[in-house]
Amino acid sequence: MQRFDDVVKWIKKMTEAGIALVALAIVLQILFGKVVPFIGGDVIGSITGIVDALGAQGLVGLAAVGVIYAIFTRPATTQ
Repeated sequence: MQRFDDVVKWIKKMTEAGIALVALAIVLQILFGKVVPFIGGDVIGSITGIVDALGAQGLVGLAAVGVIYAIFTRPATTQ
């Protein structure tokens, strides 16, 4: 069970790092425009597209956003 807990912790750390990198990419794109050398594409455009797609789905999109929010904000289990 310890190995599973280690994997879960590793996944959480990688998710946090990914979110931090996305936030950095957004800030850099706001500051420098669409021509940021090491960002491969339009980060803000991609996020806007995802939000538009979820919004177009109505209640299903709202439920998906709720599930994603619940996953990211649930308290960590300690044993």
